Amino acid sequence: MTLADVVATLDDLYPPRTAEGWDAVGTVAGDPAQPVRRVLFAVDPVETVLDEAVEWGADLVVTHHPLLLKPVHSVAATTFKGALVHRAVREGVALHVAHTNADSAPGGVADALADLLGLVDRRPLVPHDADPARGIGRVGRLVSPTTLRAFAEAVAATLPATVQGVRVAGDPDATVETVAVVGGSGDSLFDDVREAGADVYVTSDLRHHPASELRERAAFEARGSDGPARPYLVDTAHFASEWPWLAVAARDVVTRLAPLGTVEARVSTRSTDPWTFRVEHNCIERTPL
Repeated sequence: MTLADVVATLDDLYPPRTAEGWDAVGTVAGDPAQPVRRVLFAVDPVETVLDEAVEWGADLVVTHHPLLLKPVHSVAATTFKGALVHRAVREGVALHVAHTNADSAPGGVADALADLLGLVDRRPLVPHDADPARGIGRVGRLVSPTTLRAFAEAVAATLPATVQGVRVAGDPDATVETVAVVGGSGDSLFDDVREAGADVYVTSDLRHHPASELRERAAFEARGSDGPARPYLVDTAHFASEWPWLAVAARDVVTRLAPLGTVEARVSTRSTDPWTFRVEHNCIERTPL
């Protein structure tokens, strides 16, 4: 098995042409002819992940986030990113990135998150122009309606534990059934979530002003009607919302490569969420909109 074999499989699962125009996906370091026996999947291309790859004897690290998203004119080891590239080359560890091409793919980041939360009858939140089976995010329904609190608790119990935990905006006793999900930062898609008729939106990195305006608009439009002020919001850590894809990708790569030979794949055990602790307030829950 060579790096070229593995990359061809990754590109078949997550075609680079489907990545957003601003993205930087593909192989960052590695010789196409080098043998690959072990592949480590991780969210972020950071030092602790490379440490794990070297300790395990991985020949390839596949990450979701790019190492070199912004153009550079040098990868000298005088910078932390350059040093990482140099060490990877020195240790014989290739690096490959599947980012927004993995976000939109069937069986990609959005589907993995939707699977973990038990969504059925789902479709892309924003379908790809050329292929409606692909697209950013997913919208589906829960098998049985539940309360916002119970749903948020299920999200927290299902995703990796993080310092942030899970933040929620909305009435904890409200009934939810239709769910929209986007792995990673998703507050730019609020209009799409509203158009999809979602009761609740699960995503990450929600900022104060967009979240406040969405909830204020929902409350305003619900006045004088019996309808709920939706969509409600469930905000998870960025790392946590994209982590479910890793196991799916590892499984699919091994399965696709089986006719060519045996390759071992596993998910990184290192949390690359950057937050390390939280200081609690002594406060009570505020009455939600």
